Amino acid sequence: MRRDKWVVFGVALGMIAATAGWLTELRERVNLGAPGVTVEPAALYGPGGVLVSPRSVVLPANVPGFESHPAAIGPEEIAGLPQDTTFGRRIYTNSGLGVQVSVVLMGRDHTSIHQPQYCLYARDWTVTNTERIGLRMERPYAYDIPAIKLSATHPLDNGRMIHGIYVYWFVSGDKITAEEGSRLWSMWKAVLGKGVTERWAYISYFATCQPGAESDTFDGLLKFIKASVPEFQTVTGGRTGSEAPGTAGK
Repeated sequence: MRRDKWVVFGVALGMIAATAGWLTELRERVNLGAPGVTVEPAALYGPGGVLVSPRSVVLPANVPGFESHPAAIGPEEIAGLPQDTTFGRRIYTNSGLGVQVSVVLMGRDHTSIHQPQYCLYARDWTVTNTERIGLRMERPYAYDIPAIKLSATHPLDNGRMIHGIYVYWFVSGDKITAEEGSRLWSMWKAVLGKGVTERWAYISYFATCQPGAESDTFDGLLKFIKASVPEFQTVTGGRTGSEAPGTAGK
């Protein structure tokens, strides 16, 4: 009986290895789809001015009412994500709001994109609430972006807490979704059915505030999202009141 168990175990390992090899080979044979964000030959740097990539997702330098500057990509991201990952990151500030906008765009390796909550947990943030929301866009026409809003807290050295609002969603060349499962399902359908690797991007907006200022901060963040998204996101959803053709998982 013990020998039979080891035989079954060996066969299972062999099947897993064969499947992994087949998926790797398949991924290398398929075409890479278009991204749903603007990518240009604009250099992106990490800490100390180290070149991360000669190409980047180009976020708008000018959003009315805000000053902005590029933000470096952390060494843990450079080391932990595939080499064909493309980034975009920028900090925007005015007298009442500071926002970090980040885009992580996959290449052929889909592991560039992970559960967004990990970004917060890795920086000692605690997620206190998760909501599904719709972001109303007005350009180039009225449509909604399905997104996830995370509320979080972070301890300060003085024993007090700072609060954070983190809004994210995913886009490919022709789809928008807030659901990780829908994104993965759509990606594998495209690989197996069309021979195309959908090039998904993970878009996030992050703002912090003092306790009690969450509502005002979120209102300001929504206005900023509405103003900035059309400047770099090239895919849109269905017009308001119609079926959205860009929903993943269909």
